[in-house]
Amino acid sequence: MVAFYSNENFPIDMVAILRELGHDVLTSYEATQANQGIPDESVLAYATQSNRVVITLNREDFIQLHRSKKPHNGIVICKDDRDYSGQIAALHASIQTQAYRRKRSYTIV
Repeated sequence: MVAFYSNENFPIDMVAILRELGHDVLTSYEATQANQGIPDESVLAYATQSNRVVITLNREDFIQLHRSKKPHNGIVICKDDRDYSGQIAALHASIQTQAYRRKRSYTIV
């Protein structure tokens, strides 16, 4: 399974579903990194240092960070959509069926 680091804007209900599926998810709140105005670049660096993939709803900023060629373990960008179960099911299926574990990639679900 994939070890994720959820950005502070990522819904806790989605975190719970990921955990039910066996994924290791560390939230920014659990890491005491939330509500501090931490720049997205620092969020990505923290996840990278923790050997985790960032999972977020913040599409524009994290795509820009990916394109900047900053080293990272991966970025997953979910839609701002209330179908939490559907999004996580699509992500989980993607992880199970492809070589998702490539470094420096990003996925949008």
